[in-house]
Amino acid sequence: MPRILVFSTEKISDPAIDLAGLLKQHYPPTVYTISVPCSSGIKPAWIIRAFEKGFDGVFIAADGTDCPFSPTCTEKTADIVAKTQVIMEEKGMDRARLRMAAICSVCSEAFVKHVSGFAKYLEGSD
Repeated sequence: MPRILVFSTEKISDPAIDLAGLLKQHYPPTVYTISVPCSSGIKPAWIIRAFEKGFDGVFIAADGTDCPFSPTCTEKTADIVAKTQVIMEEKGMDRARLRMAAICSVCSEAFVKHVSGFAKYLEGSD
């Protein structure tokens, strides 16, 4: 089963992930989360390091337009993803191993759908 690292945000996507657990919504047990204040603060080096440490995929549960820190959070996070995918290509890695989606604080079903679909993709790309 593929290991997926999720960068989630303290105020927006963390509550959705917690809600998925409370509602007993199932997603792969090999999904690990790291909480950050804002998704636009994630560094490409952190993502590359996750791959170097054996993660099969990285998912960024972005703040979207609900970000309390920056009205341009989504654009900044998308830019980080694009820059990281260029680095991934240079290293011969499949850029589809990095995904991003805005996950609001009550979007537990969307989170489960995203990480479950991502896990299925990663299983098929071995």
